[in-house]
Amino acid sequence: MRSFEEIYDIAAKRKGGAEALEALLDTPKSPEALAQIPEDRWLAEVSKFVFRTGLAWQVIENKWAGFEAAFDGFDIGRCAFMDDEKFDSLLTDTRIVRSGPKIASVRDNAAFFLELRAQGGVAKVLGEWPSSDFIGLLDMLKARGTRLGGQTGAYSLRMLGRDSFIMSPDVIARLVAEGVVDKAPSSKTAMRAVQAAFNDWRDQSGRSLTEISRVLAFSV
Repeated sequence: MRSFEEIYDIAAKRKGGAEALEALLDTPKSPEALAQIPEDRWLAEVSKFVFRTGLAWQVIENKWAGFEAAFDGFDIGRCAFMDDEKFDSLLTDTRIVRSGPKIASVRDNAAFFLELRAQGGVAKVLGEWPSSDFIGLLDMLKARGTRLGGQTGAYSLRMLGRDSFIMSPDVIARLVAEGVVDKAPSSKTAMRAVQAAFNDWRDQSGRSLTEISRVLAFSV
């Protein structure tokens, strides 16, 4: 496995130099900054990625104002206690994508976020989870949330500014090239190997998972 510096140099060469590469890197928000994000925005972002699954993302973007109105601004309490009448009305609401399982996921994930209040709230739990165990955070979202497995949880966390890595095709290609995995990681063993590699590169560079993930993607 190459050092992070070696992979960085490959990415910099591909992007026209270190300065050009640095301009493409995202810096994650601090736990303190994440703590300022209201609960409804956490629910809105994960819901956006749930609805995007299987569709062109622009379809959801174009209708998003309708989603915000239909789901009461993604108010945690109102969504968690959505009654059958409200649910049925959403099934025929042309402002949104009318998928029963995805609509139900908003209610389920709102209830999940309500449960997290006992642990300090969704922003605290998701924002303060150690980056050295990012796969543990993804596992928790998959186990306790609804439709938050696969890439959905990781992408929504990235968009909220949470330190994260994304298993994009380019990142996977670099991980394969470095011998970390031999294909797209799907098992717990493979994901532990991915986390260990990211942790090593983090220790070497002092950079975030987000920055490392982007560098890996740009190196292919």
